[in-house]
Amino acid sequence: MLSQVTIQNFRAALQGQAFCPGEPGYEEARTIPNAMIDRRPAIIARCISAADVIACVRLARDEGVTVSVRGGGHSVAGKSVIDQGLMVDLSAMKSIRVDPRRRTARAEPGLTLGEFDRNTQAFGLATTLGVVPKVGIAGLTLGGGFGHLMAKHGLALDNLISVDVVTADGRLLTADAEENSDLFWGVRGSSGNLGIVTSLKYRLHEVGTVLGGVVMHPVERTADVLRFCRDYGPTLPDEALIQGGALTGPDGSKLFAVAAFYCGASLAEGERVLDPLRTFGPPVADMITRRSYLEMQRFFEPFFPPGRHTYVKSNFLRELSDEAIDTMAQWAGKSPSPTSFAPFFEHWHGAACRVGASDTAFPHRNRSWNVFAWSTWTNAADSETNVRWTRELWSAMRPHLTEESYVNYVSDEGEASARASYGPNYDRLLALKGKYDPTNLFRMNHNITPGALGPKTPV
Repeated sequence: MLSQVTIQNFRAALQGQAFCPGEPGYEEARTIPNAMIDRRPAIIARCISAADVIACVRLARDEGVTVSVRGGGHSVAGKSVIDQGLMVDLSAMKSIRVDPRRRTARAEPGLTLGEFDRNTQAFGLATTLGVVPKVGIAGLTLGGGFGHLMAKHGLALDNLISVDVVTADGRLLTADAEENSDLFWGVRGSSGNLGIVTSLKYRLHEVGTVLGGVVMHPVERTADVLRFCRDYGPTLPDEALIQGGALTGPDGSKLFAVAAFYCGASLAEGERVLDPLRTFGPPVADMITRRSYLEMQRFFEPFFPPGRHTYVKSNFLRELSDEAIDTMAQWAGKSPSPTSFAPFFEHWHGAACRVGASDTAFPHRNRSWNVFAWSTWTNAADSETNVRWTRELWSAMRPHLTEESYVNYVSDEGEASARASYGPNYDRLLALKGKYDPTNLFRMNHNITPGALGPKTPV
C-alpha cells in the first residue's frame, strides 16, 4: 500500500494527472476495450512526457509496486491494467512529427493507428500498422505488427528505426542499430519486457489509392474457399494480402469472408491479381473496390467496438492441410455469439517472411498461415458459454497447430505460451531481461522471467 505522503509527493512530481480509487476520472482511466478485464489499480498515472514515465518507474522501484503499461489498452489478455499496482497510462502522449523528405515519423506511444495514419497520409506516406484504427501503435509494434502493408514493407517492428526506452533503473535510453543495439534488437518483439517505450521512429513509404475490401461466401462453402485460398495465397505478389474467416452478417446470415488488399503502383495490375478471388464461387457479395488508404485502414473498425467481452485463441498452422481445412469448416458458423470471428486465418508472406528468425526478437518468419478465434459477446452472463466454445474449437484445431503464437493475439495462457511466443529467441531475451530488468519490474506482459530456464513445450 502506498502512503498518502508518497502519493502526494508523486503527484507533485508528475506533470500529467494521477487517479486513485474513488476519484473523478479513475473509472474511465482503468477501463480498457476488453470488458472481460475488470481490475482496479492502486494508482493510475496519465503521463505526458518521458520524465513522467521515469517518475513512475522510480516510484515503482522504490516502493516495490507492480507496474502495468497502457498505450491503446488493446491487449486481449488485459496486460495494460493491474490490480493494486501502478498503471502507467501513456494514452495522452500523442505527439507525432512527420519528416516527408526523409520519409520518417517520430511518434509517441499514446497514438492510435488511425491518428498515426492521418498524420502520415497528409504527405502520401504510411507504414505497416495493423488493420483496426483504434489500436495503439506501441503495443502492436513491439509485439510484431501484422498489417496491410506487411508483405510489401515488413511488419511494423521491421520499420522501426529507433526507440526511446525507460528501463527499470529509471534511465532513458535511445536504442537503434548503433546505440544500445542489443536493447533495440530485444524491444522489437519482446512486447514490453525490457522497458517502457516513450518514442518510436518509423520508416515511411509512399502509399496512395489502394484496392481492397471483402468477398462473402455462404458458410457452407468454407472448405472450398479455404482450399482456394491455400492455392491462391502463394501466387500473390508482395503488394497483395488476404485474410478471412467465419462471421455473421447484419441480417443474421452465416458467412465466410475473405478480405483482400493491394497496394501496387498499378491498380489495373491489382485488378488482375485479385480477379481470381473475386470470381471464385462466385461470392454472394463483392465489396472490393478502389479506396484511399485511410478508408481501407478504417474498413474493419465497425467490427471491433470497445466494451465487448473478448477471448482469443491463436497459433500458427503447421500447414493449411485438408484436415485443418475440414476442422475449420466444421466449426465455422457455430459460434454462440453473432459478433465473433472464428475460425479466422491470416496469410503471412513477402517482406515480413524474408527477415531472419533471429534478426529481431520476433521469430515467426517461416509460417504462412496464422489462425485464431476472436470471440466477442456483449453480455457478461454469456462468458462461460463463449469461452468454453472457443476452447473446444481450439482443442479440435490443436493437432494442426504449431506451438508458436503471435504474441499480440495471446490471451492470458501462462508461462509456457509466452515462451513459445518468443521461440528460439527466448534465451537471448532472457539474458537481456537480466541486464535491463533483473527484478522483473515489467512483468505485466507475456513475461520473460529472469532466471527461468529455456523454452518448454506449452500444454
